[in-house]
Amino acid sequence: MSLKLATFAAALMGASAFVAPNQMGVAKSSSALKMSFENEIGVQAPLGFWDPLGLLNEADQERFDRLRTVEIKHGRISMLAILGHLVTTAGVRLPGAYDLAGDQFSSLPTGLKALSALPAAGVAQTIGFIGLI
Repeated sequence: MSLKLATFAAALMGASAFVAPNQMGVAKSSSALKMSFENEIGVQAPLGFWDPLGLLNEADQERFDRLRTVEIKHGRISMLAILGHLVTTAGVRLPGAYDLAGDQFSSLPTGLKALSALPAAGVAQTIGFIGLI
């Protein structure tokens, strides 16, 4: 049965060589505002201006610049987080104790395991400080 199906499929594939190819239309944006971002830095030739979530539908230049700045900021924070993870995994730690009981920074595990080793108040303090930044 499967040999017959494979033979039939192969015969159909050969027949498509004698049919004219379909002309596929190029998608054009109908939004004049979206076209205004086509010349911005970072627009690449294969995709052009790419906004799959539609975050810039009916947006002005100020919103575009704000979103670009926020994206750069979050990218830099992510790079610093990875750098911090790599540094602590390499064994570099802050000197001294992280609480009044005398627990040393060097005794903490790396990565997300450090969250379970820290006191809950310390984790809340760290998250609060990051939120203030």
